Amino acid sequence: MKYVLAVVALLGVALGVAGVVLGEADDSPGLQLLGVVLAVGAIAFGVRAVRRSR
Repeated sequence: MKYVLAVVALLGVALGVAGVVLGEADDSPGLQLLGVVLAVGAIAFGVRAVRRSR
């Protein structure tokens, strides 16, 4: 189960980074903000999952 949580967190970070990159290319500040929020949220989720498993 913890591997699934790790994959979900990594996928969230990857989607967030992709949102930031695509928002920069399209000059869309809203998409960049959503990408940053998604990436930071996924990192926080991953850290929380690791702390709870220990």
